[in-house]
Amino acid sequence: MGRPSIVIADGGKRLPRADILVANKEPGLYSRFSTTQLGGLAIRAALEASKVPREKIGHVVMGMAQHSHRDSIYAAQGMRWRGGLPHDVPALTVARICGSGAEAVAVGAEIILAGLRHDAERPLVVVGGAESMQYPFTLYNVRGKKLGDGVQKYGPVDGKSLPPGTHLADVMLAGLYDPSARLSMANTAEELGRRYQITREEADAFGLRSHQNAKRARDAGWFAEEIAPVEVRRDGAAAPVTVKHDTHILEEPSMASMARLPPAFEPGGIVTAGNASAVVDGAAAMVIGKEEDVVKAGMKPLARLAGLGVAGCAPEIMGWGPVPATRRALAQAGLQGKDLDLVELNEAFAPQALACIRDFAAMGIDPEKVNPMGNAIALGHPLGATGANLTLTAAYALRRTRKRHGLVTMCIGGGQGISVVLESLA
Repeated sequence: MGRPSIVIADGGKRLPRADILVANKEPGLYSRFSTTQLGGLAIRAALEASKVPREKIGHVVMGMAQHSHRDSIYAAQGMRWRGGLPHDVPALTVARICGSGAEAVAVGAEIILAGLRHDAERPLVVVGGAESMQYPFTLYNVRGKKLGDGVQKYGPVDGKSLPPGTHLADVMLAGLYDPSARLSMANTAEELGRRYQITREEADAFGLRSHQNAKRARDAGWFAEEIAPVEVRRDGAAAPVTVKHDTHILEEPSMASMARLPPAFEPGGIVTAGNASAVVDGAAAMVIGKEEDVVKAGMKPLARLAGLGVAGCAPEIMGWGPVPATRRALAQAGLQGKDLDLVELNEAFAPQALACIRDFAAMGIDPEKVNPMGNAIALGHPLGATGANLTLTAAYALRRTRKRHGLVTMCIGGGQGISVVLESLA
């Protein structure tokens, strides 16, 4: 007897992805939200849209990559109560860096299938991910040192008491450097560009394609069913603003504008601000369960988890991780590359994505089926939320286009990849 079918219920929601800065000058639209607040908004929206009976939810599993706010240690637990679920529902935070949102889907499914923590009376699990990328700053090297009138043990630090030369560290920026590879994430993409002989023009053309595809999808309303609009207040006096769309999509991109951007990470490099993933905030959530439990709860199955794959690779080419991960996911699903109707490949950097697409083609995956609605270059990469975002996008797109099989895949800092194969049930 085969294992039970784990399905995603119709009604999953994501927030519009919002740049961490408005016009690169002012705090982003979500600058007042912590990661747990963003995750709570997504969970609340998913619960309402899916019409899931609250008493049937037995667990929450949410991905988050970085602890960037004072409430981040509570992570999925904070998202759970902010999302409106009662205190007797346990919550688990998972962190596989850029793959955390997809990992949450996998862990939620494994909780159900393994049975050790599965609650038969509450058989459904809320899964997803969230991330605020609002550049958290951390003060290092002051514990145990004399500051002001005493030795610093714990608690807040008065800036006036800091000795000259003290500096804050941007821990998000610091986290983008991998000491095992001795490279930043962008430099690993440059390394793939060299190995695959990818040109600056090819990288720019790929970035342009991402923006053009994302704009077409947005204007056609293809993202509408997956997005939960968010009302924000820019300050205490201004009228609230409703965020309805992803904010990073360029309205009039061109190869000429792409070509004017300087290399951002290496002299003579090909990675620029125009062909790398946008830094945005975001969150997504959905309900999963055994197919019979989802139906019994009065919900409609949207897609089945047909295959999951996680793989490692050398850290200096971390962006190549989706290739071995996809081989594993396809094998588990009993499919070949040619069977895929849609691929959502996280565009961490253009040369990284292009390298994967070349190897995907050798596996029988049509390059034109990769990111037809744009991806992270145009839409952004909110670390812990990305895997959940792309899972929802793929599931809804398969239903809209009446196609059957989709792949969600992404590279992971440090040298990993994660892939999820979906089978549409709608």
